[in-house]
Amino acid sequence: MRGREGIINSSLASAGLTSGRMAGLWRSYQALMTRYPWSVQIVTAGSLVGVGDVVSQQLIERRGLAHHNVRRTARMMSIGFFFVGPVIGSWYKVLDRLVVGGSKSAAMKKMLVDQLCFAPCFLGAFLGISGALNGLTVEENIVKLKRLWPPVQIANFYFIPLHHRLAVVQIVAVAWNSYLTWKANKM
Repeated sequence: MRGREGIINSSLASAGLTSGRMAGLWRSYQALMTRYPWSVQIVTAGSLVGVGDVVSQQLIERRGLAHHNVRRTARMMSIGFFFVGPVIGSWYKVLDRLVVGGSKSAAMKKMLVDQLCFAPCFLGAFLGISGALNGLTVEENIVKLKRLWPPVQIANFYFIPLHHRLAVVQIVAVAWNSYLTWKANKM
């Protein structure tokens, strides 16, 4: 029996992604992040919001490629590029100035400030924008958001360097974005 690492490596290889190629992609991403941190963070955020919509349409709604709503994915990506990326990226910079340090205590304080001060405002604005574009219901989304984000943010503020926090949140948000886009576009 092959171990987990063997299965992962053979899956990546069959997809054309060897560990060397993955490492090369990661190094390229890091180099771009060093040269153009703001732009890369915004592009990453918009792209991952789009991935959330693709996951929603293909895995949750099971539309199939022939019935994929490309305009919907483009709308969600635009929210990621023009709202999520710039707003959250800016907020993390402000938060790092408000609560200095990388200790567990600082991570907890950042999570509390984030959840008590920023999250309600951001959520309201995000749902307002999404609602204007897609007709989201606010009540259902708030309940799910309250359960998901506090533990994610504690880990994010403790383990992740500032310039990678937006990407980490957006990767976790793929599941959330999938839910949001499914709910927003549910017939």
